Amino acid sequence: MAVPKRRTSKAKRNKRRASAYGFTKATISECPQCYEPKLPHRVCRACGYYKGREVIDVE
Repeated sequence: MAVPKRRTSKAKRNKRRASAYGFTKATISECPQCYEPKLPHRVCRACGYYKGREVIDVE
């Protein structure tokens, strides 16, 4: 069985790991009621609507 000849350094190990932990940009959709930007599958902070009905009361 193959065995590594040298120990992998912390820098080499962390560079390999960092490539898989990339950040993804948040998806922003438009609210159908007030047309403000909002996160998908969440209540709109501007108008308080979700799926066509009022969920929270916004002043």
